[in-house]
Parts: sequence; C-alpha cells; structure tokens
Amino acid sequence: MNTVIQIANAARNAQSAIGCASTDTKNRVLRTMAALLRSNTANLIQENSLDLQAAEEMNLSSAMVDRLRLTPSRIESIARGVEEIAHQEDPVGNMLSTETRPNGLSVGRMQIPLGVIAIIFESRPNVVIDAAALCMKSGNATILKGGKEAHFSNMALAGIIEEALETEGLPTRVVQLLTDRSQVHELLQQDEYIDLVIPRGGEGLIRYVCENSRIPVIRHYKGVCHVFIDETADPEMATNIALNAKVQRPGVCNAMETLLIHQNIAPKLLPGLVTELKKCDVEIRGCSIAKSLVSSIETADESDWDAEYLDLILSVRVVRDIEQAIEHIETHGSLHTEAIITQDEKNSHAFIQRVNSSAVMVNASTRFNDGGQLGLGAEIGISTSKLHAFGPMGSNELTSRKFVVLGEGQIRK
Repeated sequence: MNTVIQIANAARNAQSAIGCASTDTKNRVLRTMAALLRSNTANLIQENSLDLQAAEEMNLSSAMVDRLRLTPSRIESIARGVEEIAHQEDPVGNMLSTETRPNGLSVGRMQIPLGVIAIIFESRPNVVIDAAALCMKSGNATILKGGKEAHFSNMALAGIIEEALETEGLPTRVVQLLTDRSQVHELLQQDEYIDLVIPRGGEGLIRYVCENSRIPVIRHYKGVCHVFIDETADPEMATNIALNAKVQRPGVCNAMETLLIHQNIAPKLLPGLVTELKKCDVEIRGCSIAKSLVSSIETADESDWDAEYLDLILSVRVVRDIEQAIEHIETHGSLHTEAIITQDEKNSHAFIQRVNSSAVMVNASTRFNDGGQLGLGAEIGISTSKLHAFGPMGSNELTSRKFVVLGEGQIRK
C-alpha cells in the first residue's frame, strides 16, 4: 500500500496533466465514464449488495441504507449527470473580466483549477463519480476517502474511473481512492500537496476534519432545513411541498427537518397534513400549540429544533407571523436550505432578503437544493460556509482566479 505522502505527491503530479488537458480530452473521459457505468450496471449492483448486506448486519437506519443503495435507475441518473457535466462549458481558462487601464495595460482574470482536492465522505457511493467528474472537468486531481459502509461499491466505481482515464491516455492518479481509515489524519496534514478538503457526511465527521486539518476546509456541518407555511399559503400546495420535503428522501441533507406554520392557517391545515405525514410513517414532535391542535403529536424538546434527523422524524412549531418564523430559522438553522409557502409577494421578498441560507425556496420543496436539480449536472457538496463557495458546488466552484496582465512594454514609475 502506498503511503499517504506518496498518494498526495502522485496527485500533485497528475494534476499537471488534467489541469492542462483540453476540453475535448476531459469530455471524452467523462463520456467514457458514463458508458462504463451503464455497461457495468449488473456488476455495480452486485458489489453494492455486499455493502447492503453489511449495512443490515450493522443495523443501519432505513434512511442510511437508502443513501447507500444503488439501483439501475440511480446508476442511470449518475451516468446522465456525468454526461451533463461533459456538455457544460469548460471553466478552465475562461476569462471572467478584462479591462484596459489608463496606462494601456490589459488586465483580466482567468479561471484556473484549485489543484488537488481531498474529499472525505460517508455512505453515498455516487459521491465517487460526482466528485471525480466535477474535479476532472475543472482540471483538479482528487483523493477520495469513502466510508467503510460503501467499501465494495466505492472500489467498483473507482475501477470505472481508472479505466476511463487509462482509455483516454490520462494518468490514473488523477483520481485516487483511499480505503484505510487510519490514513485520514495523515492526509489532513498534507498541505504541501493538497489545496482543499471537502468533507461530506455527518456533523461528527465534518468537525473532526475541521479540527484536524492543516488544509483549508469547505464545511457543511448539517442540513437543518425549514419549510414555513405562511397564512396565505395555498393548502394543497403547502401539503404537497411539505410531504415531498420530508418523505421523498428523508436521509439527505436537503430534506425538511422542521415545519413552521402560521397560527392563522394551522388549525385548518395542520390536522390533515399530520394525517398525510403519518401515512408515510413520520414521527411528529411539536410545540404546545401544535399538540393542542393535533393530539397525536409528541412533545418536542429544545434539542429537536437543532436536530438533523436524516430520518422519518419531523419537528413542528406554530408561529405567530413571518417575523417569528425568520427568528426561529436564524436561531436554529444551519445555512443550508429554507422554504416559504406563500401567496404574499411582500412576505416572499422579505424571506428572500433576510434568510441567509445557501438556497432560499419560494413555493418549492427544499429537495431542489441539489446540483443536478439546479443545472450543475452534479455537485461535490453543498457548502454552508461563505468562503470559498456557498451552496451546491459544481465545476465552476472548483476553480480559482488568477490575474493575467498584457502589456506593450509598460514600466511602473
């Protein structure tokens, strides 16, 4: 097994090749990856079944198992995401702005790769492909470390990436997969070779990375996402959005964890909404007002307002107005995704202006805060820190800028 230093140094050397690769070369690799995903679907599902079997033995929650599972439709979706990245404009070398100074110098800013990116993640094997594809498109080398629960799936997907790189004549070390958990701490010390670390997983993993890394980290601690149903909300729309935000995939970071509902609409809307949620096996914990309206709601405690359940559990609070809803979000939110359901244009504008999460939805589910849904093809993560990126990170967010200055002999006096 190669040492971490050898792996990091190999990534740095390979980055030179991918950083200078033509758009056509990178796109050929991506299309080859997509084709290999499709042709290897049966094998991928077989390897994934080994992980699912182990997950059952570890008694992982149903939501965690869902994050882990690969199906033909999910593999096809991953392949389409890779193809969409191939169709996108290449950010590398793009001149973002150019101006001519009074002395005749032409000053521009060019997008360039960040360099080597380490991505440490849990559970979701699609991250292997999404991260590799986005890093390659943006000219970055990447070192991946997935969780043990997806070991066999990750290895099979990494093999597809290696085959695609080799087929198109690029170094296979452009993308490397670590399998030994004991290597993570040493990896986080390699600031000489690695430019950025992106952790994707539970809050514990992200805090560990932030506390132990000598390399800059883009953080996404958790997704405590809210849906606020305003008093003017269309009841059918509000019900459909709340159900989708909670139950469509409860184990992902953009699922709703807390429902806020205006006191004037709650008596009419909440009983029926709770009935629909309970049909989907959602456990509901609420404030005293919510409990007085629906007796089957369990009592929420203070910890529930800060919880990222990643499961079929929902906290509900009845609020007096939009002010109290925004105040609750400011206190308990995680800067991830917030939604308002309203027909009041003034309230929607206030919500957009005052809620500082990475994505703010008006009359739409929180589940749309996703790279694929927002036109990025895929995402490497959803940043909840405002430096260097905020929200879903596509290939554009994996670049930096350098100044390019063109002169005709000017000297500074």
